[in-house]
Amino acid sequence: MRCMVTGATGLIGSRLVNELLRQDFQVNVLVRSPGKLQADIREKINVFKGDILDKSSINPAMEGCNVVFHLAAFAGIWSKDKMLPYKTNVTGTRNILEAALENEINKVVFTSTAGTLATSSETKPVDENTPLPDTYYTDYEMSKRQAEQFCDEYGRLGLDIVIVNPTRVYGPGPLNKSNSVAVIIKNYLAGRWRFVPGSGRYNGNYAFVNDVAAGHVLALMYGVPGEKYILGGANATFNEFFRQLAEVSGKKYRMLHIPFPLIQVFSQIELLMARSIGKMPLITPPWAKRYRQNRLVSSGKAITALGYEITTLPAGIKKTIGWLQSQQ
Repeated sequence: MRCMVTGATGLIGSRLVNELLRQDFQVNVLVRSPGKLQADIREKINVFKGDILDKSSINPAMEGCNVVFHLAAFAGIWSKDKMLPYKTNVTGTRNILEAALENEINKVVFTSTAGTLATSSETKPVDENTPLPDTYYTDYEMSKRQAEQFCDEYGRLGLDIVIVNPTRVYGPGPLNKSNSVAVIIKNYLAGRWRFVPGSGRYNGNYAFVNDVAAGHVLALMYGVPGEKYILGGANATFNEFFRQLAEVSGKKYRMLHIPFPLIQVFSQIELLMARSIGKMPLITPPWAKRYRQNRLVSSGKAITALGYEITTLPAGIKKTIGWLQSQQ
């Protein structure tokens, strides 16, 4: 089976390409920067230079494919062009879906985010049936929700689409904003990360990248068109995460809890600097607000319907540390 992958140079996309090759798929990738592809797999795939915003570059990459994995997205926390998240995540997705419909693609797996889901309580996880929020804090979340709505629309036109919603993904791969947990692990090991947001009692969900990549293939094979599946991992508070990191790494540091008002002020300063001199902010006020949200999620549907498997947090941290050490 031949598949097309967008976003193949990203955290999940690069791992997905490896997983597809392992399972004997033929792989076409549409990328803006072919040089960012892993050197050891470049010769095993068909590389098409292009952009999801350039319709003329999509069809050549999609020609002859049976299925499409659409992962390319703008996932940054800020852009000088405020419309960039919407251009990439909404218009780009619509371009891919239009091309898939025209090329009679059998199935599309669209990678959204758990950020489009509702926040949870302190104890009860959300799932695919939890009502969605009316508003979102960040342009990333809002644009991804709009892209999901396009998936619903093209599904009604006859295109078989499955949506997957990864949570806070981490593990071996590019050390960028999308892999911020691995960046934190790296800095913690070096003694450069000693900070915990607020009381550290807010919950998040940590998904190991290999699980999420495998989950994409499972969504292709067993996912029901029109359905969405949360590809998550372990639920943990910030305090629990750093406790696990200390135990696995053997490095125990005194952690400093940063009050939320101070984080908010810092984010305002960072945003002001970004707007005035174009400096990429470390955090912005909308993203700072997310530190005060509980994000407990359940991957029960994916586990039951797809056979999705979850790596425990200690095991995922251990594998990430091993990979980081191998890169030195």
